[in-house]
Amino acid sequence: MTSLYHDRFADVDRSSGRDVVRADLGGYAGRDAPNVELERIVIIDDYSMARGGATTLSLLSVRLFRQQGIPVTYICGDSGANEELHAIGVEVVALGAQDLLNATKFKAVVNGVYNVAALRLLESWILQNDTPNTAYHVHGWSKILSPAVFKALAAVARRCVVHAHDFFTACPNGAFFDYQAQHICHRKPLGLSCISTACDKRSYSHKLWRVARGSRITNLLTDNRDFGTIVLLHEKMASFLVQAGYEKERLVTIRNPVSVLSKSRIEAENNNEFVFIGRLDEEKGIEDAIAAVEKAGARLCVIGDGPLKGRYSQLNPQIRFVGWQSHEEIGQVIQTASALLMPSRYPEPFGLVAIEAARSGLPVIMSSSAFLVEEMVAAGMALSCDTKNIDVFSDVLQQFNDLAPSQRRIMSERAFQYSQPFALTQEQWRDALVREYCKLVDARIAPSTASYIS
Repeated sequence: MTSLYHDRFADVDRSSGRDVVRADLGGYAGRDAPNVELERIVIIDDYSMARGGATTLSLLSVRLFRQQGIPVTYICGDSGANEELHAIGVEVVALGAQDLLNATKFKAVVNGVYNVAALRLLESWILQNDTPNTAYHVHGWSKILSPAVFKALAAVARRCVVHAHDFFTACPNGAFFDYQAQHICHRKPLGLSCISTACDKRSYSHKLWRVARGSRITNLLTDNRDFGTIVLLHEKMASFLVQAGYEKERLVTIRNPVSVLSKSRIEAENNNEFVFIGRLDEEKGIEDAIAAVEKAGARLCVIGDGPLKGRYSQLNPQIRFVGWQSHEEIGQVIQTASALLMPSRYPEPFGLVAIEAARSGLPVIMSSSAFLVEEMVAAGMALSCDTKNIDVFSDVLQQFNDLAPSQRRIMSERAFQYSQPFALTQEQWRDALVREYCKLVDARIAPSTASYIS
């Protein structure tokens, strides 16, 4: 296989009998940075099919790495039945397990804290296949694989990147959010105040189960200084992880990549339907969006799936559910949208869908706790409010619908033209990840706190 790298990445070297991609870090780490042999990237995720933002990004990274000729192994918790991965030459290693929501209660309780089968699978692969120039990247572990993956990775921890797509690496409930009091939580994770607080959205007993799992994370990841880079989605995540005990030097911000949903600007000013894109569960605020839309007498298109779909899908003819859609299909569905709703109840670490929608010309109405909110509102492409307050949320929706078409067009044009700096291109994101892998593979390159935004 011939590598497609020409400037930063040279061609594949088979002199050792193995496929090796030589990565020149000169563009990132200075003129004197050494060339690094990156032999293989191992991607680890609960799922092999996109079920949310984390898996969507893990699969995107695989495609981008394979386009450059980099060998990839994909280790997943589900059946691994993703034909695209096989078609592009990815080695797929599948546990063949169900996620916690679909497993029996006993299995969910036990495997959610520590999945021994996942431990053995990953340990076996490492024992049989690891090389000094292999890098590891954990994207998702909380739905199937469990903290056991970090025990398996201990032997290669220095060459491991952990992607903080959410806060489960630091907070027991994954959100730094008190679901009972409905406000952001600033308690020290796993401290006495944290453990004694019933903040879980289900029950206190479920909180204690998550405390048990969080303790595993502390023992296996937070306290293990050998683990390499913790990738953050936004700079504002850092203070939360430092509070949980992570060293600042281990944290690197690499903002998510954006692939536009529509190449031409969606004429939002001519449309009258809001759109929600995402997982249908409480923390994403779908219930708040539905309640606010109904109170405002507006229309809503819901793109996504999840445990709450059955509760709402038949209640209101003004709300239509279209299920999971491919990226291309979403681009078609949102042509009739006037604005995107992003009403996450917890501090949304990034909100990739907000930038993707904005890059397509959709204004965004978002929670005031989202990390992107200040940038997007200041740029005149978004409105924000306490989306948990249904009266306030519905008033904002009504106010947006009452805007003159010319005003909505201005918001749409600003979103389409000025949202690019808030995220990376796919190429920038790929190169930033490869740089981190190469830093960890080559111990001569000292780790440092960094941030990658355009």
